[in-house]
Amino acid sequence: MSSVPDTLSDHPAEPPAPPPATARKRERVDWLAELRGLALMLLAVLAFHSLVAKPFYIPSISMLPNLQVGDRLIVSKYPYGWSWVSASFHLLPRSTHRIMPATPAYGDVVIVVPPDRAEDYIKRVVALPGDRIAVADGQIILNGEPVPQEVVPPARIPVADQQFCGGAPCLAAFEGYRVTLADGSQVYEPPTYRETLPNGATYLVIDDNADGLLDNRPEVTVPEGHVFLMGDNRDHSADSRADAAPIGNGLGGPVPIADVGGRAELVTFSLDGSEGWNPLSWIPALRSGRAGTSLRPDRAAP
Repeated sequence: MSSVPDTLSDHPAEPPAPPPATARKRERVDWLAELRGLALMLLAVLAFHSLVAKPFYIPSISMLPNLQVGDRLIVSKYPYGWSWVSASFHLLPRSTHRIMPATPAYGDVVIVVPPDRAEDYIKRVVALPGDRIAVADGQIILNGEPVPQEVVPPARIPVADQQFCGGAPCLAAFEGYRVTLADGSQVYEPPTYRETLPNGATYLVIDDNADGLLDNRPEVTVPEGHVFLMGDNRDHSADSRADAAPIGNGLGGPVPIADVGGRAELVTFSLDGSEGWNPLSWIPALRSGRAGTSLRPDRAAP
């Protein structure tokens, strides 16, 4: 008899083929880990925003001619130490305590929170702790000595740039300074001065004599741990010369350094107000020559 080959033993069965890749079970997303990573990233951003630097937008005309409405700035948070105002969105309660405190210098441009609301102002430091300061006919009298003011060629504010001047109130105040240039364009040329503080810090100010209340203020002594702040657009600035709420919207005198949230360093870019919601519209709205402008005051020659 002929034998039948044992096919089961001579040819072992092949292992079953794996299922197609599309049929494999998808790996599950670890949503908890994803959320943890997102939370850590947000905390890092908030920490940087609170402790190192933050962006800032100029919404008003109080610092003309040195800062224009529409300027975007970088503000460093650490030069004067950290306090309640350093925290993002002003989430901490008011306090006079500061960590690693330091005193601003004459001429520094700083952001500050007024005593009655959690809102950022931007002003210039013109008097330090222990100084006696008064204002007479628009000129600062510091420790009994007039701060030098030199008449310079007037700043030019384009009439067509409504945002630059901040709207109707500013336009009305500057209307008497409207000038038509040789090319037919119109600008406002308000009286402009170069002011120089005791440490040599020098910068431009505008004083169009529109408000005698701000041009004349009695002498006060700046308490320890405080500074006196003023805007560069002297007749259009709610600063230490102006009453705080409910009488006015100023700073109500010298302000605690603990309420100063940082020092303005430079302009990153500036938009003239013609931009829309589309980021592409920002390109033609960019003001030339503003990006990279330092906000530290110049130093007068000794």
